[in-house]
Amino acid sequence: MKKILVIAGAAMLSACGSPEAEQAEAPVTETEAPVEVMPLLDTSWSFAMDGTDYFESIDAEGNYLTNVMTDDGEEHFDHGLYEMIDGKHCFTSQMNEDGQMCWTTPAEIATGDTVDAVSDSGDTLAITRQEYRKLEH
Repeated sequence: MKKILVIAGAAMLSACGSPEAEQAEAPVTETEAPVEVMPLLDTSWSFAMDGTDYFESIDAEGNYLTNVMTDDGEEHFDHGLYEMIDGKHCFTSQMNEDGQMCWTTPAEIATGDTVDAVSDSGDTLAITRQEYRKLEH
């Protein structure tokens, strides 16, 4: 009987002392939710290119109109269609054959803020959000 107790005791001790298989915790990956970029509908902007100042407005339907600033006021420069594609602001002129130009901006831009817009071709343009003003041509 001593042998049975010794064997049973040894079996219990070995069961208690045996290392259990540790379960590896699944790595937690934190991902940020995609930032929703504000549409530019019903907004106006000022910017300068090649030493010339421009004022641009985009209406609620996605029509944009760009005026060049002159000493005498403003003159029509360009107009076309605006749309958001994959979080980028895309403009297609109805006055030239350049095709669609898309720009990336910060997600939110408050009136009065100046930010850098970056084109798909890598060009950077400083733009300033203005109070909305509907333009006519």
